[in-house]
Parts: sequence; structure tokens; C-alpha cells
Amino acid sequence: MTDLERFFRRLVGNLAGTDPARLHRPLPLADVELDILPYRANRRALELDTSEDYEMVLLRLCAGEGGFVRTEPEDARATFVQELQSPNPDLGILRQFENVVLTLRSEPLARALDSDRDREASYAPPAPRLPDIPGLEELMVEVDEPTDAGPVEQSSVQCLYCGGALPGHRSVNFCPHCGQSKTVPTCTNCHSELEPGWKHCINCGTAVGEG
Repeated sequence: MTDLERFFRRLVGNLAGTDPARLHRPLPLADVELDILPYRANRRALELDTSEDYEMVLLRLCAGEGGFVRTEPEDARATFVQELQSPNPDLGILRQFENVVLTLRSEPLARALDSDRDREASYAPPAPRLPDIPGLEELMVEVDEPTDAGPVEQSSVQCLYCGGALPGHRSVNFCPHCGQSKTVPTCTNCHSELEPGWKHCINCGTAVGEG
């Protein structure tokens, strides 16, 4: 991309971002230089090292080079062309004419706008990065994925009959202290669960131990 093309595209981009209606209206040369595309605010994007480089590209644009703009009045454009042909162009000539206006030509304007749209469409914001926290990967598990926990072991830690401690790391069928069965007793008549020490079923009144 040439300096002149980069300058024109930046001019179009600044207008499209602030006042798109002005893209199709004559632009005073002073507005372009001072407000729309000032050197200090755009020098990095234009890749121009000095203000003299900026004024030289602007003079080329106003002279009609590249066919990007139409400059009026015509005598001003002709003078710009003549000055560019001199061995050492006087850049101050840009301010020797009053009421010089630039109109962006339709075809290069359309190309510049299409280029901006393609660049925006091709941009994809980066995916957010998770913070680097030790152990984070271990915490990221599928909560709805079933896991095979294996058989459920006896959870009681004391015998209901003698109060002795029961091993918690294995299934227990009988108390190792008093020998009582750990199987939940049931009523022989209605099969309801019975608590240790009960003499009668709370549902049907059958005496515990009767058969």
C-alpha cells in the first residue's frame, strides 16, 4: 500500500467513524488538515515520520494523484500539480488558496469502505483466558457425569446395642464387641422396621420375638 492510498483510507475511516454523511460532501482543505486528519493524531497510522512528509502526501492528494479526490477550484489543483513538478516543492502553497475543497471520488471511496468492512468482519476477539490458578484443572469436572462410587459401606460408627466402636472402612454385619446383628430387625407380622430395645411393633402391636 502506498503512502497516498494509506492517507486516503485513513481519511475515509475517520469520516466514517465520526460523521459518515460528510463522505459524500465537499470537504474544506483546512478541515482535512486540522480536524479530520491532523498529523499529530494520525502519524502512527499514516506511517509518516515528519509533518513535512504529511504535507507532501496531502499536496499529492490535492493535485489529483491517484484519482482519489476532485479538487476545486481547478486553478488551485493546477497550481498544486505545477508545484509538485518543481525540484523542491513549496509545501506552504497548501495554505495560499482560500475555499479549496476536496470531494472524495465514488469508486475509490467504495473500495476504501469495502476494505474497512472486510477487516472488521475478519476480526475475531480472542477467547478469554482463564487465570493461572494452581489446581484449577482438577476443580473443573463435569458435575452431571455419573460416577461409579462402588458399594456403600456401613456408615455407623457405634453399635446401637453396646455402644462399641465399629470399623468405618468395611461393611459390618455383626458387632465385634457384643455380637449383635447389624441387620435392621423387622416385625414378623407387618415387616415394619424396629428399633433396638422395642418390645412391641409401633404399627401392629405384635410383641418383638413372637412368630
